[in-house]
Amino acid sequence: NSEDVRCKCICPPYKDQSGHIYNKNVSQKDCDCLHVVEPMPVPGPDVEAYCLRCECKYEERSSVTIKV
Repeated sequence: NSEDVRCKCICPPYKDQSGHIYNKNVSQKDCDCLHVVEPMPVPGPDVEAYCLRCECKYEERSSVTIKV
């Protein structure tokens, strides 16, 4: 079930940007800052430095079990 998988990226504050948590339904191989953080809060030259600070985790859950 597509809503049972997600990628969660936790990005700490960076320069003038506050910290933020991003969630997106993507495949496990696309679970990284570049695929999940949209819109990108920093300009092009800062994207790599911003993404290196973010911690992304692929999560799976069973919504059927949660409902029971």
